[in-house]
Amino acid sequence: MTQATDHRGGVRSLCVPIPDNPLGHTLVYVVDTGRGPVLIDTGWDDPESWEALTEGLTACGTSVAEIHGVVITHHHPDHHGLSGRVREASGAWIAMHAADTAVVRRTRAAPAERWFAYMADKLAAAGAPEEHIAPLRAAPPRTLPGLSTTLPDRDIAPGELLDLPGRRLRAIWTPGHTPGHVCLHLEETHPARLPGHGRLFSGDHLLPEITPHIGLYEDPDDSTVTDPLGDYLDSLERVGRLAPAEVLPAHQHPFPHGAARAGELLTHHEARLASLLALLAEPLTPWQLAERMEWNRPWDQIPYGSRNIAVSEAESHLRRLVKLGRAEAVAGSDPVTYVAA
Repeated sequence: MTQATDHRGGVRSLCVPIPDNPLGHTLVYVVDTGRGPVLIDTGWDDPESWEALTEGLTACGTSVAEIHGVVITHHHPDHHGLSGRVREASGAWIAMHAADTAVVRRTRAAPAERWFAYMADKLAAAGAPEEHIAPLRAAPPRTLPGLSTTLPDRDIAPGELLDLPGRRLRAIWTPGHTPGHVCLHLEETHPARLPGHGRLFSGDHLLPEITPHIGLYEDPDDSTVTDPLGDYLDSLERVGRLAPAEVLPAHQHPFPHGAARAGELLTHHEARLASLLALLAEPLTPWQLAERMEWNRPWDQIPYGSRNIAVSEAESHLRRLVKLGRAEAVAGSDPVTYVAA
């Protein structure tokens, strides 16, 4: 039986498992309102995850049929995956920031083979070896996680006070991990009266012990040069100024001192940019840079899919360095290489 953790003040959390993922689970929050419980995120679309969610709601003294609404911090499948099943079972509305709703709409419209081709082309442009790209070019079309998720019914506007009777929950737009990521600031006195300003449901933006992945905003039909890491750093500063008394993240565990944690992450990324700049004393492709970056294990032990994520993260850091004028592309290089400016 899935247990619910009571955070007091009409807020509880459920551990919803993520299959075959080292994160282990998503923390789904159940917030009491005057019209029934509202979920913040829902978890991965998987039978075990659905069972954990429904059992957890029973442990909270409610059921999935009684859910009034679902607020999604961002579109990733470990957060938005079960939203459609919740809506089918309850008639609940689903709310998401428009930038992430646009991602959901585009991924639903594009056939799986289009995504395989796009990923292969992106890796080739980043300098990946052909033996790494070949499986993508040969892969038969199939369904991938996140390609057919549910379209929300409501947009979350930055700064809005969500329509939750009896609660003060304000949306804080925090792009970086995704273009439409939102944190949710519960502007109510902390039940334990901890120093600070309310509680913050932080999604993946602010986690207690790990840094969220900051890669590129992927879209096969949009060539706009984005700056996700710059977006993330700006968002961290915004959240730090809120100075929440407690942070309720989507992974790991709740923690106090949100402003201090935001400061730690800002320092971490500045140090990482400096270390990458040192590597760029010689021209490197994004793939070569990723091979040389520090990860939680040696490059030759990083699984295939995680290497793709690592290259995307290397590219987001390169874009930031280029935007700051600290690195530049080498004219005429193919695949493109970058060097310190």
